[in-house]
Amino acid sequence: MRKLHHVAAACAISAIMLSGNVLAQATATPAATEKKEESGKDIAFNNRKGNCLACHTMPTVPDAVSGGLYGPPLIAMSARFPDKAKMRAQIWDATVLNPASSMIPFGKHGVLTEAEIDKVTDFVYGL
Repeated sequence: MRKLHHVAAACAISAIMLSGNVLAQATATPAATEKKEESGKDIAFNNRKGNCLACHTMPTVPDAVSGGLYGPPLIAMSARFPDKAKMRAQIWDATVLNPASSMIPFGKHGVLTEAEIDKVTDFVYGL
């Protein structure tokens, strides 16, 4: 009888633990499936999207660790581009002002959406 009592108790504890895990997964699933909206920084650092760090350094951003040396450093951008719209146009298609530019025309070629270009512009403009 004592052995039966231990088996029943073990089964009850297992059932409680299992139901707790199921409940935890059920409540965590909606939060886990929610996708965090990408920021301009996320897009700029993403090597499948903006990939700004492939060519530019960002001296004022501590986690911009592997900046490239091909493009100009992205620093004091609001002073360099007093008109934010001109900087956005440069990101959208740099070949308009400089046909020999090696910068990817992110908007013209559809690399980034209009909303993504706006976010990157806001991020870079703040540097």
